[in-house]
Amino acid sequence: MAGDPLLFGVLLGAHVLAGLACVVTGVVAMLSPKRAGRHPTAGAIYYGCLSAVFVSASLLAALRWDEDFPLFVVGTLAFLSASLGRAALRRRWRGGVRLHIACMGASYVLLLTGFYVESGAKLPLWRELPRVAYWLGPGAVGIPLIVRALLREPIPLPEPAGSTRRGARSGAEERPRVRG
Repeated sequence: MAGDPLLFGVLLGAHVLAGLACVVTGVVAMLSPKRAGRHPTAGAIYYGCLSAVFVSASLLAALRWDEDFPLFVVGTLAFLSASLGRAALRRRWRGGVRLHIACMGASYVLLLTGFYVESGAKLPLWRELPRVAYWLGPGAVGIPLIVRALLREPIPLPEPAGSTRRGARSGAEERPRVRG
């Protein structure tokens, strides 16, 4: 290990705490009703903590590049995926809800993949598995759940030909307006 052991230990501690916060807030966001309140709050905390995980993972990888380069790639993909999923909703892209679901789910799978690749050999039960299970296990569980969530999301209908509505969101993204 290159660099200062104290610096590495402090970075690792921050990385672990941020990672644990991601795991918890990610589950809260996934299991919460998709409306104002708990879901967006937990999602914002998840994204902030994932940002911290990405920064700390990048610094840790810089200190042990030969050992941690694959984890740096996984962390980068997790952060980019979450950033794309977040942007899809914030910028109200067409199909943004589905892209949000797919990208945020993928970021969570990648987060867990990084954890298991780094720590799986030290965990009870997991240490009995072949190393390839650390790489493939989170995806084997997470991808079917992401597909299920995508299939449950209503497919937006195309706008009728000659529609004069401009700038309206389509289908599942459109929310009814309440008149009072």
